[in-house]
Amino acid sequence: MNGYKHAADKSAIPTVNILGVEIADINMPWLIRFTEDNIRNLSGDYICVSNVHTTVEAYEDKDYLAVQNGGIMAIPDGGPLSKVGRKRGGKQIARTTGPDYMGEIFSISPQNGYRHYFYGSTPETLEKLIVNITRDYPGIKVAGFCSPPFRPLTEEEDREITQNICESAPDFVWVGLGAPKQEIWMASHQGRVKGLMVGVGAGFDYYAGNITRAPAFMQNHNLEWLYRLFQEPKRLFKRYLVTNSKFIWNTIIRGK
Repeated sequence: MNGYKHAADKSAIPTVNILGVEIADINMPWLIRFTEDNIRNLSGDYICVSNVHTTVEAYEDKDYLAVQNGGIMAIPDGGPLSKVGRKRGGKQIARTTGPDYMGEIFSISPQNGYRHYFYGSTPETLEKLIVNITRDYPGIKVAGFCSPPFRPLTEEEDREITQNICESAPDFVWVGLGAPKQEIWMASHQGRVKGLMVGVGAGFDYYAGNITRAPAFMQNHNLEWLYRLFQEPKRLFKRYLVTNSKFIWNTIIRGK
């Protein structure tokens, strides 16, 4: 990692170790309070929104494990993580999804004056996302947005994007590049950009209206993955089959 020193007190965040990833032992109210209390000290840092897929990937890749553990925290996006976390002594751990976190922050942004930058996805998705959130959250401030090319950036391109983000002075930089690309990007820009970076994966598509969230009863029973599988079977079938099997084998049977 880059030797970055967290300005916010990382030791104040309780964690539960799952496959080597220090998953935050938190719930949504805790996370919102922490965010509001520390937002100024969180600029330049990042939050990983961790699920079964990213946790298994980190278990198998030491560099990615360092990325997952290198931010201010890794929050339990998936229900299975919070379930395993509770069995391992987590006192308050509960499912805190990226889209839910976005919505909670959006709703308190107008009174707090929070500014938002969106990095990732396509120009069309970004346009729809911004139209929707400015309609649904009157007074929200969009500092800027960027849809990067689907290829490695040149050093000059990266400098220009980083400068653009800093000049827009956001409080939050929402990153929608998909895992593990978004976490790697955040880690490589830790301390280099203004604003708290949060990797939200499909969050952009949800707020743009490209895909829909699972019904509440499916979310409450840890079945949102099944709903997403119905929406994107070709892309997600192999991922869920392989990573879910590995997660069950390593956490439930082997106790990793």
